[in-house]
Amino acid sequence: MSDLITADLVLLDENLGETRFDVIAKLAQAVVNAGRATDFEQLYAAAEARESKTDTGIPGGIAIPHCRSAAVTEPTLAMARPNPAVSFGAKDGPADLIFFIAAPDGADQAHLKLLSTLARSLMKKSFTASLREASSAEEIVELVNGALGVGEKKAEAKPAEAAPAAAPAASAQDTPAASAPVKKIVAVTACPTGIAHTYMAADALKYAAEELGYDLKVETQGSSGNEKLTQADIDAADAVIFAVSVNVRERNRFAGKPFVESPVKRGIDEPKEMIAEALAEAENPNGARVAAAASSGEDSAGATEGAWGSRIYKAVMTGISYMIPFVAAGGILVALGFVFEAITVPNLGDVNPKAILESATLFNLGDVHWTLYLGAVLQTIGGFGLSLMVPALAAYIAYGLAQRPGIAPGFIAGSVALAVNAGFLGGIVGGILAGLIAYALGTLKLPRWLGSMMPVVITPLVTSLVAGLAMYLLLGAPLAWVMTTLQDWLTSMSGGSALLLGLILGAMMASDLGGPINKAAYLFATAGLSSGATVNQEIMAAVIISGMVPPLAMALATTLRPKLFNENERENGKAAWLLGASFISEGAIPFASADPARVIPSTIVGGAIAGAISMGAHVASPAPHGGIWIIGLAQNPLMFFVAVLAGTVLSALVYVVLKSMGARSKASA
Repeated sequence: MSDLITADLVLLDENLGETRFDVIAKLAQAVVNAGRATDFEQLYAAAEARESKTDTGIPGGIAIPHCRSAAVTEPTLAMARPNPAVSFGAKDGPADLIFFIAAPDGADQAHLKLLSTLARSLMKKSFTASLREASSAEEIVELVNGALGVGEKKAEAKPAEAAPAAAPAASAQDTPAASAPVKKIVAVTACPTGIAHTYMAADALKYAAEELGYDLKVETQGSSGNEKLTQADIDAADAVIFAVSVNVRERNRFAGKPFVESPVKRGIDEPKEMIAEALAEAENPNGARVAAAASSGEDSAGATEGAWGSRIYKAVMTGISYMIPFVAAGGILVALGFVFEAITVPNLGDVNPKAILESATLFNLGDVHWTLYLGAVLQTIGGFGLSLMVPALAAYIAYGLAQRPGIAPGFIAGSVALAVNAGFLGGIVGGILAGLIAYALGTLKLPRWLGSMMPVVITPLVTSLVAGLAMYLLLGAPLAWVMTTLQDWLTSMSGGSALLLGLILGAMMASDLGGPINKAAYLFATAGLSSGATVNQEIMAAVIISGMVPPLAMALATTLRPKLFNENERENGKAAWLLGASFISEGAIPFASADPARVIPSTIVGGAIAGAISMGAHVASPAPHGGIWIIGLAQNPLMFFVAVLAGTVLSALVYVVLKSMGARSKASA
């Protein structure tokens, strides 16, 4: 196994630039110059993307930028002691000790263990003091090898020395009384890369707990082997700490436990505060508790966690995600029905599906052509699906707030909203109202005999009564007025106003890639689709086309300039072709998460242009989903394709230019 660090990978007492990215560029270039990476742009892009997600500065004047990249040929450490120090986002000031960890995509466990060992050694004050006093690159290498256990000289450090002080020192109130039972805490630490922060947070929490007199055990969900908690440890714990920047694996093991959750970096910066907060939740009868995961095995945040604004937002997003299959299935079936009917009756205004189904059956068509009969059947079945759109939206918003007791009242409130013509706005309001009422009823402290009846009988009954009456008697009329006004405005749009609407909807669809802005535009488009009005179908087409652009643009960009992207990004680009073609805007999220400053403006420009072209050319889609696969159902399919192509190419070119400029400026820094 070759050395992780050599003297030519150490930069001492140099001015390495004003920003962290200047320093990372210099260290990445050193790795390439040492023959340990094949491509600077690819390595730097991976490191920049990782640094853009989370600050890598930690208390004590230390920073550990790190990444994985296919350009790296062997696990490598590059170290800098810049003069002047450079900020990497730590609260206590700039960093003067910077270790850049460059790992290959397929790094073996032995090397990853060494990298995590170094990260843990940096939590020890005597080791970092030795690094600051070292007078040569060779001495730095010797100290690092000693800390890793691969050199002759061992770095002197006490095993249980406290992490650098970012939190206030423990007071008499912090330390438990000698006669009191020792508090037991379990923690999980995890970061996206799983090399450095995962293990540093684990050690920082351990050191802080030892100083405060608590018993704390940590599970590291990282890349170099996991220290897994036993169920007995979890059951015995008074509280749980999640210092994580990714989902906790097997979260359901902690169900019911008091907990606090923050990004992994806070576990390094503020371990004492996290411990204090976790114990405070344990002492609070109404404190946060880890919710049981759904039966599918997915993690669930639970109805009791988070601020109300965040909980309502998540509930609305839950409702929309459950609603979309109703809209997609129902809308495509209706569109197919139109196609079959048009085979026989070119003027669809003369078709009455209900009358056709009353006068003909499968075994006795009479004078009705079989394609017309089949079209009427498909249109009717699809209509049932679309009619469930608003009730399903309301039901699963209520579910997001109150879990299962909210579903039935949500369906009823949504059905009332539909009956009073309040549309999707009524569905959202009715779902939130039903969810809040059901949640409030679930918090009541009742006798056991009565409590057992709550979720099945009392909660659905009371919630449905209150929410249904509120929607029918108070809220329905004003919400219906808003929906009618909106529909009249849409119907009146033409010419320049239609182009402007296309620009706005396209920009919204491409701005947050499946987030609330994207979903608002999608709901706006689907709201009037069941009416069959041409303008609503044109809006639907513009939304579909502009929503396809972001993932397709990322796929095209990785194809045009593959050297600008790391291996993972190129693989994501391949998958984005199919995701974009299928109208799944979320296919661009991996790119936007890693490089939002360049990706989001690029996709907004392309999405806006695509939406404007679609509206200007009067492209119309009776189907609310399906992407390129429903182009045969669209009106003016040629311009459908042109709009997608124009938006995709424009977004891809803008992104490639922005990314190339960034890579060149860092390489020359």
